[in-house]
Amino acid sequence: MPSPVAEIPAAIPEATAAHYAARLAFETDCSDVHAAFTAGKVDFVLLDVRSPALFAESHVPGAINLPHGKMTAHRMSAWPSDTLFVVYCAGPHCNGADKAALRLSRLGLSVKLMIGGITGWTDEGLTFESAAIAAE
Repeated sequence: MPSPVAEIPAAIPEATAAHYAARLAFETDCSDVHAAFTAGKVDFVLLDVRSPALFAESHVPGAINLPHGKMTAHRMSAWPSDTLFVVYCAGPHCNGADKAALRLSRLGLSVKLMIGGITGWTDEGLTFESAAIAAE
């Protein structure tokens, strides 16, 4: 009798590769975002979609505060249409980044979710900024 892990056979390698390639098309992580900023290779716009008050308290360095409810076609036209946006919120217990990704994609924009959000950034031991700058 197989273990609970092996009871359902693993997918074939080609299916597994397709699955994880698809996931990486939708997500990035805190480490990759941090590495991009550290290397000066920032080819995306990092959006913190939490409230302006939470953003002012603490946020990922380089992030812009833009709650998902403020993401309108007019507001997003400030960036070129081929801009890649990376969104994050409080963490796995929050769906604000999912809502932002949905809104941006419905506006025809490219977006990835930074998995883990603030919780993930904290777990990685990375530093935060604080500022009184908030979205309009």
